[in-house]
Amino acid sequence: MGLGLYMAREVMKEINNKSKEFYEFVLPPVDMYEDGNDLVVVIDLPGFDKKDINLRITKNILTIKANKKEKDVAGIVYFKHRPTNINKKVILPFSVKEEEVTGTASYVAGIVTLRIPLKFGTEILIS
Repeated sequence: MGLGLYMAREVMKEINNKSKEFYEFVLPPVDMYEDGNDLVVVIDLPGFDKKDINLRITKNILTIKANKKEKDVAGIVYFKHRPTNINKKVILPFSVKEEEVTGTASYVAGIVTLRIPLKFGTEILIS
């Protein structure tokens, strides 16, 4: 293999690594909306096993972590953009006390749906 071809492959590997880092930073897509008395957070995590996903709420920050092992390929790798490590923090529209964190999460077809009950302030009656 000539020096030029070797250098071109090494440059492409480096570009691929930086591209993968960008995808891991940007991903996963997250939607957030109110549904009745719940805040619903929908997170796309295709390719991750349910056991490899961790969700945590601290005050008004939802932390999404997911890890999976990278599969070894025997041949030449031209692109490798699928993320293997995700660590994303999403700001929630309200703060939650740690002892009051409740909610449910489901994982179906690569999509995590998290439902967090909305805690509204106490209603003040006017006399």
